[in-house]
Amino acid sequence: RLGIPEIRMADGPQGVRNNTNSTMFASGIAVAATWNRDAVYNMGVGLGQDCRARGVHILLGPGVNIYRSPLCGRNFEYFGEDPYLAAQTAVQYVKGVQSQGAMACIKHYAANNQEWDRHHVSSDVDERTLHEIYLPAFRAAVEQAGVGSLMASYNMINNVHATENRYLNIEVLRQMWGFEGILMSDWNATYSAINAANGGLDLEMPSGKLMNNAYLTKPIADGLVDIRTIDAKVQNILQTLIAFGFFDRPQKDPSIGERNPFSDNAALELARNGVVMLKNDGILPLKRGKVAVGGMHANSIPTGGGSGFVHPFETCSVVEGISQMKGYKVVSTSDVVTYNLENLYTSVDLATAGLKAEYFNNIKLEGAPVYTAIESTIDNNWGKNSPQPGVVNENKFAIRWSGVYCCDTDQVVIFSLRGDDGYRMFIDDKLVMGDWRDHSISERTYTFNAKANKKYNVRIEYYDSGSDARVHLCVHNKSYVANNAKTLAAADAVILCVGFDSTTEKENMDRTFELPYGQGEIIKQVAAINPNVIVVVNSGGGFEAASWMDSAKAILLAWYPGQEGGQAIAEILTGKISPSGRLPISIERKLEDNPTWGSYYHNLDVVVRNNPYKRVNYKEGIFLGYRGYDRKEAKPLFPCGFG
Repeated sequence: RLGIPEIRMADGPQGVRNNTNSTMFASGIAVAATWNRDAVYNMGVGLGQDCRARGVHILLGPGVNIYRSPLCGRNFEYFGEDPYLAAQTAVQYVKGVQSQGAMACIKHYAANNQEWDRHHVSSDVDERTLHEIYLPAFRAAVEQAGVGSLMASYNMINNVHATENRYLNIEVLRQMWGFEGILMSDWNATYSAINAANGGLDLEMPSGKLMNNAYLTKPIADGLVDIRTIDAKVQNILQTLIAFGFFDRPQKDPSIGERNPFSDNAALELARNGVVMLKNDGILPLKRGKVAVGGMHANSIPTGGGSGFVHPFETCSVVEGISQMKGYKVVSTSDVVTYNLENLYTSVDLATAGLKAEYFNNIKLEGAPVYTAIESTIDNNWGKNSPQPGVVNENKFAIRWSGVYCCDTDQVVIFSLRGDDGYRMFIDDKLVMGDWRDHSISERTYTFNAKANKKYNVRIEYYDSGSDARVHLCVHNKSYVANNAKTLAAADAVILCVGFDSTTEKENMDRTFELPYGQGEIIKQVAAINPNVIVVVNSGGGFEAASWMDSAKAILLAWYPGQEGGQAIAEILTGKISPSGRLPISIERKLEDNPTWGSYYHNLDVVVRNNPYKRVNYKEGIFLGYRGYDRKEAKPLFPCGFG
């Protein structure tokens, strides 16, 4: 009736997604590692053009939450630990996107620094720390870049949900910073109608489940919500859409192709500028000769998971990138990770491969199992669904896998076990590893010296106590090194591509500090065969390296470098270009050195009966990252700015 156009939104921070192929740019942390305003601005321009090519009005990015701890599963989307660097990176990103007639949406407002239990955790942070550390990037986007929209986060700030937080949404955002745009919720981050309406939220996403006629008409009639409050929300939305020209033209620009050469070039420049050299004992630039390339990411370009995941038209892997360089004979070795239960059998007769699985309708493995099976893998992500027939309580169940491990040669075996919630592993009835408690996803690794033809009793136990249910077992034995021993030994150098990916570092879960799947041990095993090991790490933040870095001649932190990552890494390894990335974070020797140790997870006792929320007190205050290390005796393994 009023000619208001349909408005399309799309994720996300490193490329336009939602049922489309498009440019996959480097992740946010890699973008910050460039310390390069021009490269970031050009990324924004490319993203804006990619939006216009698809008729997308609002791009749900960038993400600018400060990096507190390497455990946050969404660090890869963000711009590091320094408020000024994050702010200036955000400004260029937003200016670039909005220069093309698309609107940026900066997120997640505010103090959303962990993915663990993000709907039910309160970030308890004092006012000085909030304004000096966690708000500057949002403020700069508003005051310097004129960002059109903000997204309120899932978490609470000082026990008030972000979507209901009048102090942040009205006093700070509107009155202090002068924001005139749209404040929307994260998807399903609205928890009440009246409080959200009075707390400054303009738009509930992805639909009006609470902010609608049914929930607001009576409160308005009763005087609990002023009709002028609703009018202001309408004004905020419409004036912003009008200001961005969305009433005046079609958003889809047919002159811009969905496969966009400008975006491709901008993605390559970002990848080249963001890679950080952490170590080089003189092996780089790589001399011409025979190069063995292995590791789980040798033939693919990984990215983090969730709304930061992008489907590119094509990618260039490290194997492909090195193969394109003249003078290098490249041999790709077989993968180093398997979910198959290799050398595991249901009984001592070794007649049946796999493990016997028993499912219980309780978390204590009590009584008779309600379902049994022989399973060849433990690689399960059930979410909130029942894992098997007979398990009637989807969020209160347990599983026991049992069997025998036996190999025909002496082997060093690495078991990696991950789960949400509790898990543990026994060998010959001895507990060898586990994390037997309620928690989000975590991982434990155990290295085991197995003797030839000896039979070891193995038992793995798991329970789920609520929320998502998942458990994974990886078995790495000497087969990778044994199967590739001649190739590894004969190579002039070995490039191992290791790290995290969209299954181990992602939205809605935190991740481990150690490299997943026992990759640190594999690096040491390979170095024992060939000392010329170059390690390329894909990660959205810091990781444990102290235990294996002496085994590597060189280490490149490639982050998630985007679709052109393989070419950029190959150019750096071979000396075609020099590495210019600098760390936007501090990387600790051990997790306990991090300034947030002891205050990253629930650490505040609240004397409130039946309080359903967890409280995280930001006890380190402004002293996180390099500020914390400036006053700690423990120094980081690699300081912020290193490269």
